[in-house]
Amino acid sequence: MTISPASTLTNSAWIDEDLGAVAELARNFFAREVTPHQSRFAQQGFPDREVYRTLGDLGLAGMSIPAEYGGGGGTFAHDAVLFHEQVLAGDHSLQLGVHSGIVPHYLNAYGTEDQKLRWLPRLTSGEWVGAIAMTEPGTGSDLQSITTKAVRDGDDYLLTGTKTFISNGYNCDLVIVAAKTDTALGAKGVSLIVAEVDDNTPGFTRGRIFDKVGQKGQDTTELFFDGVRVPAENLLGPTEGAGFVQLMQQLPQERLICGVAAVAAIERAVALTVEYAKSRTMFGKTLFDLQNTRFELAECATIARVSRTFLDDCIVKHLRGELDVATAAMAKYWLTDQQCSVIDRCVQLFGGYGYILEYPIAQMYADARIQRIYAGSNEVMKELISRTL
Repeated sequence: MTISPASTLTNSAWIDEDLGAVAELARNFFAREVTPHQSRFAQQGFPDREVYRTLGDLGLAGMSIPAEYGGGGGTFAHDAVLFHEQVLAGDHSLQLGVHSGIVPHYLNAYGTEDQKLRWLPRLTSGEWVGAIAMTEPGTGSDLQSITTKAVRDGDDYLLTGTKTFISNGYNCDLVIVAAKTDTALGAKGVSLIVAEVDDNTPGFTRGRIFDKVGQKGQDTTELFFDGVRVPAENLLGPTEGAGFVQLMQQLPQERLICGVAAVAAIERAVALTVEYAKSRTMFGKTLFDLQNTRFELAECATIARVSRTFLDDCIVKHLRGELDVATAAMAKYWLTDQQCSVIDRCVQLFGGYGYILEYPIAQMYADARIQRIYAGSNEVMKELISRTL
């Protein structure tokens, strides 16, 4: 039986009629506004900004943000459906996990009423594109060792430092910057500062768009801050030094987003490969008639089913506010490991065609590898899990 990505989502316990309608709306959005332009986005290294505006016009950009701030008043489930449909469409040019699933939630959780009214409607409408700048050239996943500084100067902070591997870095208008407001306190000296930026912001420079192995249409850049003046009122949270705790509180959702993408990719890979195997002729039979092919796909389909069950349980827990750090880390590391493994096995069944980028499975192979690295490497996830044992 062909594994249908759409049917596996429909069978999830957390899906209802409203979410089914969201899935259809998202599916049409990607088919109309993104898929026809993917090659161009990949060539230029970033998606057109207007696509975010269209996303906002459809109400898809901030579905889990309260309505009073321009959002849809929904839950993480609404965002999860969007991310699922994006993977099924084969798109990695829009970094919606950051724009819709991460940045607005920092602002909603820790921002003042004035900050939320000022920033959230611009993100949920797609007028602005959001980014978060944590990683630095010398720190990677070691967030407490960041060197970017935010020095108080009257009513402002002066931001100085370099950030790298920043998703949405080329397009962003708002960036949450992890910086040291006190260099002597380690993790307790980290604060989150919200910077409104454009190409004319004094001291702010966007670096090159990285030429990545995969996800070539998504703008990943360096960001340079050289005494960028940011109003002190743009501090996120009531006091300095709360940034590390805020990051730790929000990272489980970021890791769950990786899990959503991983499972959707696993299911898509299996569905594509079953379809190919049943149509490809070899030795007078279809590829699917060969026992090795059937056994490989049986194993991959089982992994897809187990992965979906685990993910659905994590989503239900998260919707109840019960998803703990260790379980989120388990989901992130294990599901993304399975994503890379299953896609690799599917590429093997495609043979030479699996290595040609015009075949979706080849593009999925290239796009998948980063999943085991960003949002905290899978090795870091195992360390977090081990601390709870």
